[in-house]
Amino acid sequence: MSIFGKKKANISALSTQEVVNKIMALNRPSAPYQFIDGASKGVDLIAEWKIVDAEWYEIFAKAGLEKVFQIRMKLDTEKKQVRAKDYEYSVEWEVGIPSLSLAVSSFQGQSSSVQFGTAYAFTEELKPGQIYNYRFSTSEIKNPLKKAIEECGWKYKGIAFGKL
Repeated sequence: MSIFGKKKANISALSTQEVVNKIMALNRPSAPYQFIDGASKGVDLIAEWKIVDAEWYEIFAKAGLEKVFQIRMKLDTEKKQVRAKDYEYSVEWEVGIPSLSLAVSSFQGQSSSVQFGTAYAFTEELKPGQIYNYRFSTSEIKNPLKKAIEECGWKYKGIAFGKL
């Protein structure tokens, strides 16, 4: 069975580089998240909200986002699995620019959250109207990630405690 409840066809596992390529192919300008190299954090890949991207941080600021999360991943070639651990950061907005700090939290591991909102104001036609509507859910990152990994014949393994 797949993560989406459908029967899984026999898929021969792709190489580690092909898995990385498939995950990196999830990057697109219209997505509020990105997948990046994780070497700076001692992991293979990182998935995160584009909170410091100039095209996105204004949207996140208007949304009043207080917490963002990041998925750090290590690829286990032998077991054909992507081990993943979630990290949560607090965001403080100073003149519309984000400042991130590691959130003190009582949990480790796997997180699921949704932040949403909308705002109304006068539009260019001088009529009241919706100026933005947003929803940031951890599943927006995790679902395509898990699907891409599964399509490679690998498994996504969420780590709650211990090292990746």
